[in-house]
This record gives sequence, C-alpha cells and structure tokens, in this order.
Amino acid sequence: MRTPGGGLRTGIWLIGARGSVATTAVAGCAAVAAGLQPATGMVTETAPFADSALPALGDLVFGGHDTATTPLPKRAEALTAEGVLPYGLPDAVRAELTAADDAIRPGGPQPGDTRGDDELIDAFADDLDAFVRTHRLARAVVVNVASTEPAPTAGGDRLPPSSLYASAALRAGCPYVNFTPSTGLHHPRLRGEAARSGLPHAGRDGKTGQTLLRSVLAPMFAQRALPVRAWSGTNLLGGGDGAALADPAAAAAKNAGKARVLADTLGELPDGRLHIDNVPALGDWKTAWDHVAFEGFLGSRMVLQTIWQGCDSALAAPLVLDLARLTARAHEAGLTGPLTELGFYFKDPDGGPSGLADQYAALTGFAARLRERS
Repeated sequence: MRTPGGGLRTGIWLIGARGSVATTAVAGCAAVAAGLQPATGMVTETAPFADSALPALGDLVFGGHDTATTPLPKRAEALTAEGVLPYGLPDAVRAELTAADDAIRPGGPQPGDTRGDDELIDAFADDLDAFVRTHRLARAVVVNVASTEPAPTAGGDRLPPSSLYASAALRAGCPYVNFTPSTGLHHPRLRGEAARSGLPHAGRDGKTGQTLLRSVLAPMFAQRALPVRAWSGTNLLGGGDGAALADPAAAAAKNAGKARVLADTLGELPDGRLHIDNVPALGDWKTAWDHVAFEGFLGSRMVLQTIWQGCDSALAAPLVLDLARLTARAHEAGLTGPLTELGFYFKDPDGGPSGLADQYAALTGFAARLRERS
C-alpha cells in the first residue's frame, strides 16, 4: 500500500457503504462476532476453512464510499422495519454501525463535480490511505456493493464510477472484489494496470439466488444427457437494486452474467428470455421464477418449474464477508491476479468451472492452499 498499516486488523472498504447490503454486512458481522447471532450463510465459518488463517470477524473494520447520506444506524432501523434485520439488532450493534458510518466518505462523481477521472481516483485513493493509516490496519479490501450501473458505451471518454473506485483500489494498493455486474476492473483501460499491480482481485456479480439455483440445475441436465430446449425466467424485486435495474441498460448488464452459467454448462444458450421487473412494494425481498423445457427419452417433452423467494441483503451479506476475508488472506499470503477459485460466489467469475459442485471443490482447495501458507 502507499500508506501501510501497522496493526493486525483488516479493513473492508465498501462502495455503496450506506446501502442495504452494506448495512446488513456491517450489522451482521458485529452480531456474529459478539455471539448474538449464528453465522448462517457464511461458508468461511464452516469446517474446511477453520485453519486457513482468515481474519477474525471481530478484527474487521468497516468504512467506504457512498453518495447517500442516511446514517447506518438509521438505515439499519429501516431494514428492521422491513423484516430484513431482527428486532433489536440495530440497538445491540449501534456502536459498530456508528463507527463504520463515521468512516464513510462522499462518493462520486456527483452532479456538478468538475474533477476529471485522475483527480477523482486520487481523491478516492487518498480516502483509502487515510482509512488504513487512521485505524492502523494490516490491509484493506475494497468491495463494490453499489447498485448496478449500465455497461459503458464504446469510445466513451470517462470511466464509469465502478471503474473509478476500482482504479483507486489499485492506486492505494488494496485488493478488490466486485460483487456487482458493473464494469469495475473489467474496463479495457484498467486491465494492464490490474496486471501490473500484483494485487489479488475477484468478481463479478454475486451469485445469491436464481443463478445459484441455475448453477446447480444446469449441470444436472448436462450430466443426465437431457437436452434443454428453453430456459425462461422472471425476477420481481424492489429496493435500490430494483430501481437501478429498471434501466434497460443496467438490466442488460445483469442478465449477461445470469446467462453465462447456462451457456458455459450446456454448451449453448437455450431459447428463452429473462425479465427483471421493479416492484417497489417488495422492498428488499425478491421472487424469481424459472421455466425449463427439456427433452426426455424418445423425445418426450418435459418441464421443470422453480420458485425462489428470498431477502436480497440477507443472501448477499454473508457472501460479502466471506469474499473480503478470503481476499484479504490471499493478499497476506502473497497471491496475485484474479482469484479464480472464488468463482463459487459469482455469476460471471474470472475463470474456473461453472457448476456449483465443481466451484465448491475449487473453493475448498483454495482454503487448503491458504492453510499451507499460514
């Protein structure tokens, strides 16, 4: 890092730090560390990771960038009212929420900001340096959990916001995780910079619901030699993600990752479309339907239908904590470049297998690799 830390604690710098996923991650980390709640959904708290020398939950320090101004304690109270967080939790972890909120810095670019890309990147990197220095951190991992942005247009003069933050992470010497479908480090202008940085990074687009199920079902059809004729789906969701995905360009960026697991596993993308509908009344809850038309022996036509209903932030937050801990440990162990073994967590990973079982085997192998370096 440009400004190295001197302590043993690890920072998690969240892009979109006052959003629902970030708030749930901060509150959940504090609750699990204090023994107030079990570590449900945290793969890194299971037996294969016990001796991998991951940073302890109680040693994680949170900060981040956001353009929103609602303080984390207030955001947590709103999530409790929506049934996302358990009753009483915001009060029980108010000190941790307040400390994290105090470390959040203004994001951007905001309307009227005349700074160019390099100036913004330097400012964001300076915020990261100050975070590491102030809290005497061993390192900080930058995790993008902001709302989905449209894919950049060819020939655009400016980097999209996600790529500004990703470049700032590299400039500050911080490992980077992209939990969103936004461009981040995948922008052509950043590929060389990412390779030269020698930093570990992982992404993109967290696999929390519908695509998680697809990554289990698609290998089943392939392995049982059952041709898939069509695979259609619909998502209903609200909250900030639902509002962002009401933009067709943002929805297209999201759907590209959702389609990848089918194309990679089945050898081609089946007929059928995926719809994303914004239903504000649902808030942080989402429903996903899938309709799979497939062919059986002697040409018999069959159908599989699934319904997935879940709380988006509660599904995502434990994965964010897992990824931050694993990436921080990879950085400590001297690993560099894309962490393909973390594909278990992503719709559109940086390489590796597509089926969940194979991805889990790669992930537990990664845990063993970290254990050997401890």
